Amino acid sequence: MYILSVLFSATKPMYNNYNQSSFPHPGSLSIWRGNYFNYVVPNNWRVVEDGQFAVVLVSPDNAALTIMVGNSGLPVNYNPWQFVYEKLLAMQPYDLRIGQPRPAPPIAGCSVAYEFDCTYFSNGIPYQGLAKCSVAYSYNICTMVMTCAASHQSQWANYASWLPQVAFQVSATNGAAFGMQGIMAQNLDISQTEGQRYQEYREWSQRTWDEVRGQRNESIDRQNFQFRENLGNVTTWTNSYGYPTVELPNNYNYYWINRQGQIYGTNNSTENPNFGSTQDWVRMNRYLP
Repeated sequence: MYILSVLFSATKPMYNNYNQSSFPHPGSLSIWRGNYFNYVVPNNWRVVEDGQFAVVLVSPDNAALTIMVGNSGLPVNYNPWQFVYEKLLAMQPYDLRIGQPRPAPPIAGCSVAYEFDCTYFSNGIPYQGLAKCSVAYSYNICTMVMTCAASHQSQWANYASWLPQVAFQVSATNGAAFGMQGIMAQNLDISQTEGQRYQEYREWSQRTWDEVRGQRNESIDRQNFQFRENLGNVTTWTNSYGYPTVELPNNYNYYWINRQGQIYGTNNSTENPNFGSTQDWVRMNRYLP
């Protein structure tokens, strides 16, 4: 069972100092400010994702890219190598290989980091890159952030000296980034083992891929909505009391809300919090665009 307030309190944002002098061509870089993150964008590169959990940039010729993706609420003993592997695997690469970890400077707001060499194939083209996992610890949970720069393997020598630095220049400016705000308000006790989490991720990955193949004619907005929910391990709910649509953890299959905006979660379809209560609980409805 689970109760929380609809309005979450803000958390302290993470900031970063951008040092463009460390790049070969500082004039070709610009700082973009999104709703959740500030990040560096090379000239003429496309921002293909800028959301609560991820930022993705792609070069004009589609031969190189940078990825930033993070999640809060992970167990403190979660393996950084595993986190990087899972996030890169979401791109559906072939023959993904990740090297041994090396200590590295973390991004702003994190305390430790490890970097990994990586190679994979996509559409028959070999890619090479460098990924970093930065970790911020808080009580019995942690936030992990993967930043990765990669390109066609034949071009990696041209990118290796500067593109990883671009990928790492990301700072969270919103307390809701990576789902941190919701995690702090919920104070959920995460007890799943690493093996269980990996199995759940593989099942999610397969379900997501099946949905993409089966819904090719549906709108891009709907696909992006589902992708963001899966990255954040949340579901979106509406209510009849006029409160805003809210994202809630997917730990529960059913949610109820009362007039004061308190939310009650359960996995029991027959459970009704109105029994023995005067709070006027009503069941919330799952939102899909």
